[in-house]
Amino acid sequence: MPRIRRGEERNAWFRPVIGPDVFLCIMGSFPLIDIEQVLADKMPAGKKVPRWAVWLLKKIIHQDWMNQMLKHYEGGGGLEFADATMKYLRTTIEPFGIERLEDRKYIFVSNHPLGGQDGVSLGTVVGSRFGEVQFIVNELLYLLPPLRPLIVPIRMGGRMQSRENALAIEQLMESDRQVIMFPAGICSRFQLDRMAVQDYEWKKSFVAQAVKYHRDVVPVYFHGHNSFSFYALAWIRRHLRIKANIEMLFLVHEMYKNQGKTFRAYFGKPIPWQTLASVRDKRRWANELRDRIYREKQHLAEW
Repeated sequence: MPRIRRGEERNAWFRPVIGPDVFLCIMGSFPLIDIEQVLADKMPAGKKVPRWAVWLLKKIIHQDWMNQMLKHYEGGGGLEFADATMKYLRTTIEPFGIERLEDRKYIFVSNHPLGGQDGVSLGTVVGSRFGEVQFIVNELLYLLPPLRPLIVPIRMGGRMQSRENALAIEQLMESDRQVIMFPAGICSRFQLDRMAVQDYEWKKSFVAQAVKYHRDVVPVYFHGHNSFSFYALAWIRRHLRIKANIEMLFLVHEMYKNQGKTFRAYFGKPIPWQTLASVRDKRRWANELRDRIYREKQHLAEW
């Protein structure tokens, strides 16, 4: 296998052990993941990563398992890849309420319990019902080439969006494609004050975009969760004030453990963009909608 070029972008979540270069191995039809070569490429001349560390990272990201999927996949990207991923994982999703939605342009806003598998699942459901669909999500996921047709990447961590990001979002909003957003920006964590696994605060941007581009907002409650160990690691890391989101490394492991499961997604009644035009405190409204989704859960689809 040729050497993997070092990616120009980096994400603080994976420094210094692992970076987006890991995902740049997944290209074409599709070359395989090689964590050992990626790490070797990052190390200074004459330095080597301990073999035990390479072994551990291979296990954490389930390199052999992911490569097995890539070896057997011969289709294209986008929804085709998302459908193939669902089949490989033996995962199914049961949607409720989406059949009542009229054929118009929407912004679907959902809680984010799984950190990846929920997005793939929602993409297949919305795509099956309406056709073309795209996500506005974390820029890191854009480094997965098979998913790029589904993704408009945004920068996380409070950084300003580039002009290219802003233009891509504008073009998506003006298009006829459906839009899926996870306003929390990252997957759910255990909230001690609520004694529940829920999203952090939702960002308000989707409210302004709904008004500007005349798109009704569809609230979605996705029923699912990661393992106790994932939330425990996140809680410990947070309370030790470790900035790097090391638990994100284990999202592939969570997907691995979720094989064979059935998830449910509940689609609520659309909220007209005209209603949102009169909202003064968009941040407060966005989080009131988040609270409503967790309060109503499956009843969200009863409209």
